Amino acid sequence: MAQQQVDAKAETPPPALGPDGRPARSPREIRLVMIGLVITMLLAMLDNLIVGTAMPTIVGDLGGANHLSWVVTSYTLATAAATPIWGKLGDLYGRKGTFITSIVMFLIGSALAGLSQNMNEMIAFRALQGLGAGGLMVGVMSIMGALVSPRERGKYQGLFAAVMALATIGGPLLGGFITDHFSWHWIFYINIPLGIIALAVVTITLHLEKVKSTARIDYLGAALLTIGITSLVLLTTWGGTQYAWGSKHIIGLAVLAAASLIGFCYVEQRVAEPMLPLSLFRNRDFTVVSIIGFIVGFQMFGGVTFLPQFQQLVQGASATNSGLLLMPMMFGMLVVSLVVGQYVTKTGKYRIFPIIGTVVMGIGSFLLSTLSVSTSSLLTSVFMVVLGAGMGFLMQITMLVAQNSVELKDMGVASSTATLFRTIGGSFGVALFGAIYTNRMTDTLKAHGMVRGSSSDQQLTPASLKKMPALAQDAIHHGVANGIHSVFLWAGLIALVAIAASLFLKGAPLRGAGQKDDNAAMAAAAH
Repeated sequence: MAQQQVDAKAETPPPALGPDGRPARSPREIRLVMIGLVITMLLAMLDNLIVGTAMPTIVGDLGGANHLSWVVTSYTLATAAATPIWGKLGDLYGRKGTFITSIVMFLIGSALAGLSQNMNEMIAFRALQGLGAGGLMVGVMSIMGALVSPRERGKYQGLFAAVMALATIGGPLLGGFITDHFSWHWIFYINIPLGIIALAVVTITLHLEKVKSTARIDYLGAALLTIGITSLVLLTTWGGTQYAWGSKHIIGLAVLAAASLIGFCYVEQRVAEPMLPLSLFRNRDFTVVSIIGFIVGFQMFGGVTFLPQFQQLVQGASATNSGLLLMPMMFGMLVVSLVVGQYVTKTGKYRIFPIIGTVVMGIGSFLLSTLSVSTSSLLTSVFMVVLGAGMGFLMQITMLVAQNSVELKDMGVASSTATLFRTIGGSFGVALFGAIYTNRMTDTLKAHGMVRGSSSDQQLTPASLKKMPALAQDAIHHGVANGIHSVFLWAGLIALVAIAASLFLKGAPLRGAGQKDDNAAMAAAAH
């Protein structure tokens, strides 16, 4: 096993170790670092929330409504492929350098996405943006995990809760406002000044021990994992829409995905520094929260991507108002996440929360599956609060349990793996939900005597919808409502899997707060 070692050029000695093996740091030092981390988290969260509310206008302007899911899928697919690589690079060569590099790549992708002139360019530049985004959340979580013990982490979750609140309120509102009053291009440009601030703060405040490693990067494992993930997402995106499920294209993708992932598992068991150590999954809690995180990604991206379609095209909301109407879901998630974080810090107990969260999330999905053309905005908001509350029980806890299940030296790969499963869940969710939504909407339009796929349909926006004849508007209203119904009905059924998985969680004690378990391993990892 290749050994990591402190850079000989580092002039300052490593800090003394705390009771759980992490370098001891003053509360002021941690708070300063957290400011840099929360700004970066804001950068990542704002992007998804801003783009979600502007999506109907973007698709209508660039054309190609059938490519709606690809604008999101290209981003999440690239994020999923890059996530484990960023995490492993951070463990091997230092988290600060890889973190800063990922921010720069994200900003380049944002600038290019804002310059997009057609759907192909938008999809490509969103993919580049996603490559950088893969390192943002992983960097934030792994650096936080290296600085603060799991038991004490709840004290600092208030900072992350504040970011969630700002993104919840500011993201959809800002995205809708920019789309309505300026141009959707600016929803990408807005990332640039925020990213520059994040870079400055992180560079100045974050001081980690410099490390280097003689280990070789697991390029073959990374390539096989990327091919496997890409094949699976393409399979779910194209299956039943662009190609029949029994076509040679879909069967070929299925075979390629299976072969790549089997090969990946074979390689990871034989390399010195695996990209994703399979030994992590010997820990039952780690496996359980990975499954739950995957399903949370399904719910999160499904809600943000498809609810604005219903609010704008059926309920007649503007882009700004649909952004505001997403707030109940985010608010429910924020409040519950904050309360749960404080409780876990005080008691160290958390096992009941994933069980409650998966149940509430499932209930929220089934409630949203009842949406119809006559559903009021108020009732829609109530249903969204329930879904958001369910996710609030799960968002922080899944990452907390994943990090608590490994030694400090594997903090980056554990964080990236947990993030990877959530990201893949989002990618699969958008792809599958996109196929379900499109098929159900197409069937409804055909039943109303309309043929989906005309040029006017490809340029469908809330503004153009109002110019259509009353019968055409009614058909589209029912088509969108039926599509949303099917999306959330399937989301509720998938949530049942998360409920079953949560019952197998052991609930191992959280490290920290005076506990000294695993000190030797953590001390070795720190040096």
